[in-house]
Amino acid sequence: MKRVAIAERGNWRDRAAEAGFRFHTIDGAPYWDESAYYAFTLRQIENDIEDPSAELHAMALDLVDEVVGSEALMAQLAIPEAFRDWIAESWRRRDPHLYGRLDFAYDGNGPAKLYELNYDTPTSLYEASFFQWQWLEDQRNRGALPQQADQFNSIHETLVERFAELTSRLPPPLYFSAVGESEEDQGTVAYLRDCAAQAGLRAAAIAIEDIGLSADGRFTDLDDVVIGSLFKLYPLEDLMREEFGAALPRSGVQLLEPAWKAVLSNKGILPLLWQRHRGHPNLLECHFDDGSALPAGWVRKPLHSREGANVAMHMNDGSWQESEGPYTGPSIRQAFHALPVFDGNYPLVGSWVVGDRACGVGIREDNSRITRDSARFVPHAIIDDAPQGTTRIYL
Repeated sequence: MKRVAIAERGNWRDRAAEAGFRFHTIDGAPYWDESAYYAFTLRQIENDIEDPSAELHAMALDLVDEVVGSEALMAQLAIPEAFRDWIAESWRRRDPHLYGRLDFAYDGNGPAKLYELNYDTPTSLYEASFFQWQWLEDQRNRGALPQQADQFNSIHETLVERFAELTSRLPPPLYFSAVGESEEDQGTVAYLRDCAAQAGLRAAAIAIEDIGLSADGRFTDLDDVVIGSLFKLYPLEDLMREEFGAALPRSGVQLLEPAWKAVLSNKGILPLLWQRHRGHPNLLECHFDDGSALPAGWVRKPLHSREGANVAMHMNDGSWQESEGPYTGPSIRQAFHALPVFDGNYPLVGSWVVGDRACGVGIREDNSRITRDSARFVPHAIIDDAPQGTTRIYL
């Protein structure tokens, strides 16, 4: 694995505008960064990312059945009591799921280490699926990359196939929803809606704040049409805390992602995985935090934190780093395992699973050991004879 400098496409902003990629710059700072790319070998992708992703995904699914059958485990994950039966029934029905992202620390040598699962509202999908593939094709066409350069990226095709499989399992009408003023989230749901359309699945769009509630407890659109199925790019744990959330168990709406994803989007799944697969090469030692002093070499994360918020990192040398944010409540402690650093950039490898198939990666890099919402997306390529990049330094 190498980070390799490369000339940007002179017209990439025009290409982004043509493709509807409007959030390539966020608050004046670059989000999409094609001044470099990460080069992998095929062996690294297949053996160290793709195969472990499929295995860890299966291990996580196996845990859901155990968790939903245990009041004690549901309580340990801080799942509100009023929603536990609803979540358990969602799993027993095997309500269909669409996608998720596993985040890994990986440097090209040795096993990739799982940091966390993003299985309810994973973002960076469009840029991983479509725009970085377009980048690869353009760079091959202009001779900046060899013609045999490839990418671990069948995300788009797999999404369309998955939507085709879900056609008969999502009660109509289907709506795609996100916060109305979030350009990134709206871009993601627009892309997913397009994937559904390519699979022959008709769907409408609605801002999450425009969803109403009928007198008999059904979720409705602005014309009072009852919503049959709802893809919501909005955290389920937040939805359960809001006024309309109390109606979820009796509303009859089919959620995508389904209610049982509340188990897997919870960072409490990490210590449970460790307890049942202690010593697995892709897992980091992890425990529920008991409030005791944090020794060197551990990272504390709230169960429901997102985008690197409220992470407290106590490094092996005793130094300390933490991020601000709105998340409180129970936490987990995970063994510290450093991200590699390339000229001051810390890359996190996001491995995409659509349905139950590992099908691509996207890389976000930050200037910090904690990957925050300001991290940049950097494309990747599979090049077995990778050019010399920058030297890896571990801090």
